[in-house]
Amino acid sequence: MAATLCGNLLPKPGWLPLIQSVRHGSKAVTRHRKPVHILKQKLLAVTQYVPPPRGPPPGAYPSQRKQAQKESGFVILLKKEVKKVFQDNKMIAVVQNNNSSFEDMLILKHRLHRHGIFVKFFPNQVMRSFLSDSIYSNMAPLFIGSTVLFVSKVPKVKEMLSTLRASPQMILLGACIDNTLLSTQGIVSYSKLPSLTVVQGELVSGLTMMISHTASMLQHHPAHLSALLQQYIKQQSPDDGTQASPNGETTK
Repeated sequence: MAATLCGNLLPKPGWLPLIQSVRHGSKAVTRHRKPVHILKQKLLAVTQYVPPPRGPPPGAYPSQRKQAQKESGFVILLKKEVKKVFQDNKMIAVVQNNNSSFEDMLILKHRLHRHGIFVKFFPNQVMRSFLSDSIYSNMAPLFIGSTVLFVSKVPKVKEMLSTLRASPQMILLGACIDNTLLSTQGIVSYSKLPSLTVVQGELVSGLTMMISHTASMLQHHPAHLSALLQQYIKQQSPDDGTQASPNGETTK
């Protein structure tokens, strides 16, 4: 039975199958995409459109006008006090308070009060709001953290520096002296300058010396000319200042 089936399934000699696979002689696809030149790649990368970042939707943040309108009456009062401080005082120093105790602050106030220097406390938000619209806007970066103001109507830099040496927890950040913003090194250099009275005395003495020297120079030529004229007159006189006596002798 098995031999009969195998004989029926196996192809007989001279028999061709009904379906034959015919392979056509088509060429293989050998074309590939040409690589882009390096200069063109750079040009495409540079000229590629980069969309701008999306900003916040309108109304997400309140405008500055609304914030200015929301200032309380207490903040407005503090800004007026700050403005008065800058108008009435010629020295305004910004000092950072590094965890100073209440007793140390009282002692520091007492020492500064002896020299006519007063301590003022204002919130940093109020100070920045005032400085942003004033000529002292460059002082705004100094108000970071816990800050204190040392103010005086007359610049007393030497006294302030000598007092701060006894309080290491108080660090001087900068100051505005005579409408001039100074750094810490600038304040130290300013303290080494002579006082106004000494400078005025040196100026007056220098001007007096110059005036006296000028006056002597102006008087020198007329005096010399007068002496020459007197000598010329004596030489041109007929008797040359001598008189003849009756005995024939000449006497002066």
